[in-house]
Amino acid sequence: MSKLRIAVFASGQGTNFQALADAAQQDRLEGASLELLVCDKPQAPVVERARKAGVETFVFRAKDYESKEAYEREILAELRRRGIELVVLAGYMRILTPVLVEPYMGRMINIHPSLLPAFPGMNGIKQAIDYGVKVTGVTVHYVDGGLDSGPVIAQRVVEVLDGDTEETLAVRIHAAEQEVLPWTVGRIAAGSVSLAGRHVTVTTL
Repeated sequence: MSKLRIAVFASGQGTNFQALADAAQQDRLEGASLELLVCDKPQAPVVERARKAGVETFVFRAKDYESKEAYEREILAELRRRGIELVVLAGYMRILTPVLVEPYMGRMINIHPSLLPAFPGMNGIKQAIDYGVKVTGVTVHYVDGGLDSGPVIAQRVVEVLDGDTEETLAVRIHAAEQEVLPWTVGRIAAGSVSLAGRHVTVTTL
């Protein structure tokens, strides 16, 4: 059985990339192969994480292109050249256009720091703190071109404690992300995730 070939898109620290790289090294991704990091910030720490993990990179600066579609066409060519079958958005801070979304519809996932559909968009952790909810969490969902609006694959609940700040809650949110994202990718690689309309079924071992 061939390995599922994965590309991760990230823009910052890369802790979720690292969680996937560690899981791959420990054979916890059901044999999935981490083939490529796509990053829009050449100086981002995630680029060094990829180098240390032995994962090739496609690094670019958006300002070097005439449009978002222009650099996305170049990314798409790179994905196709490498036979990428699953795209994982893990802290990628750019809204995608149909140039990338449509070819990978049903094969592109994102991780978001809230229990969607609550608190989509930027600053999901701060939104939860400001609203005063008692629980929040993380969501892995398919990308459908909307703002964190795609079908939900997996979620983990994180309790909001009395006295939590954005920073203290973020520690537990990120820990949950680093658990649920490799688990979800492993289920996809194992062929255990099916999508029908907005409803996702995940079978476990």
